[in-house]
Formats: sequence, C-alpha cells, structure tokens
Amino acid sequence: MSLEVNLQVRLAKRPDGLPDDDCWSIVEHFVPEVGNGQFVVRNEFISIDPAMRGWVSAGDSYIAPVAIGEVMRARAVGEIVGSRHAAFPVGTKVMGFFGVQNFGLSNGQAVTRIDEALAPMPQHLAALGSPGMTAYFGLLHVGACQAGETVVVSAASGAVGQIVAQIARLKGCTVIGIAGGSDKCRFVVEQLGAQACIDYKSVNVASDLRSLCPQGIDVFFDNVGGDILDAALANLAQHARVVICGAISQYNNLDSVKGPKNYLSLISKRASMRGMLVTDFADRNAIAVSELAGWLRDGLVRSTLDVEAGLTRFPSALRKLFAGANFGKLVIEV
Repeated sequence: MSLEVNLQVRLAKRPDGLPDDDCWSIVEHFVPEVGNGQFVVRNEFISIDPAMRGWVSAGDSYIAPVAIGEVMRARAVGEIVGSRHAAFPVGTKVMGFFGVQNFGLSNGQAVTRIDEALAPMPQHLAALGSPGMTAYFGLLHVGACQAGETVVVSAASGAVGQIVAQIARLKGCTVIGIAGGSDKCRFVVEQLGAQACIDYKSVNVASDLRSLCPQGIDVFFDNVGGDILDAALANLAQHARVVICGAISQYNNLDSVKGPKNYLSLISKRASMRGMLVTDFADRNAIAVSELAGWLRDGLVRSTLDVEAGLTRFPSALRKLFAGANFGKLVIEV
C-alpha cells in the first residue's frame, strides 16, 4: 500500500454485546494535511484495551463515545512524519490517542514523547504506558499495599495484572493470581513470581481463596468483576482494600451488569472498595515510568506482549481480548 493512503478502522454501528465484524468499516482515506500547531504521526503500534468496549457504547461514561463513522479511538505509538508544531519536530517518537489508522493528526494535547532508551516502543503501550501506570498507582496508592500483606489480582496474566503481581512481589507481599487456563497460571507463578495462581476455569475460586489466604485478602486488585469479585469479597481481611480497575466479564453483558452480592463484608471487615482511572494520576506518571523502566532494565519486572499484524486484524483482536485468548498486552503492529 502506498504511504499516501491512510487505512482507517471506523465505527459503523454500535455493538449489541461483543462487537462483530459488522460494527466496523475499514476504509482508505487520505493522509491528513498538517495545519499550524499540528503534526502527523505514522502509527507503528496500536493498543487494544478493554475500555474500547465502553467507548463504542452510547451510555454515559467518563469520556464521550466514539461517533458512528468516526475513526476508532485508540492509544498508539509512532513517529512524527510531518509537523508545523515547534515542540514536536519531524522524527520525534510519541504516544497519544492517534486512532486505529496508519496516520494520526494531533495538536500535541495529551501526547507524550517516547524515550526508546528506556524500553522498546511497544512497551510504552504496556509496562511504561497505561497498563503499567494503572498497576503502579492502583496497587501502591489506591490499594496501599504493605510488605507482609496478601495481594490477590484477577486477570493476573493480562497487561495490568502481570505488572500488579510483580510490583506486589517486589514490595514483599504474598501474591495470589487468578487467571484462565493452566498455561496462564503456570506463567503467573513461574515467570511473575506469584506464590500461587487459581485457574478460574477449572476450580472453585472462592474455595481456593479460603485455602490460599487463611488470614484473608488484604488487597484485591480486580480487573474482572462478576463472580470473581464476589469470591474475593467473601474472603477479605480486616481493613482490606479492594481496587476496582475493570470488569471485563461485564462489558458485553446484554442484560443488566452483575453487581457484587457479597458487598456487606465491607462492613464487617471495615474494608474499602474504590474505583480508579489511570488519568487520576497523570501528573505523577514520570515517577512511575522511571521506577518501572528501572525494574524492566534490571530484569525485576517483565512485560509480555501479544502482537497482531496489520490494521485489518482490529475486529478479531478486540474479540480475542474479550475471550481472554491474549497472553499479555495485546497490540497491533501497523
């Protein structure tokens, strides 16, 4: 394909449940013209995130929904190939919401320069991007984990969960993961350093949590919601902290979202449950990036990537994410 063609994935209709191929249109468009104070980025890697399901729904949320016919919203990393912006010259590597397309136009708002000396480019969408920031601030600030405590993380092999598990281990916590399948559970224990991992597809999660956490759970970092959240709420320690990062089990629910049944344990255990968005901590990202980059460099933290090739893979890659078939941070290599 000519570099003068901008392949785009646009929202064709709002999904009813899991987005199928009919929800998207893949079109060839022109490379955007650069105006004063703007620049064009050639995307190299595009992030596939659970939040995308919410972005294409019409309901109220923390951000306006993607409009029908609009390029699908997505974080991406790439190189500036045309610029009329003094602070972002041609050749600069950047990360921002450039969309599911070959070329994105930006005025520099919410754009971050990438230092490839810290980590390869796709890791700036993973350990040094939103997943890493979410894990770092969610565990250390919202969850306020302390050495000697028991930390349980759901979706422990996923983009956020694997970083949570490793930071908790580094901070001297007992780490219990929850993941789907024996391969993922083996990875969580052998590669991430968790003491144990519960395969929610083959065992009773609530029973295993009682066995593995006899004194209760001090910090539960939840990416899943539904029955997994209920199982954790039933086994909290006194003054436990529950971090609500996501609820991927509920995003495609065609009926009402399944809320927690065991929330009354928050009273008896004097526990807290708090939701978080990574943007709440944006002014402190540099601190997290510096520490995470150091851990990556020293081999104390690893970040696994699951790479799909080509923009046309976007519809199936998004379904792959919600099926739990990805292994680590899912990205598209443009």
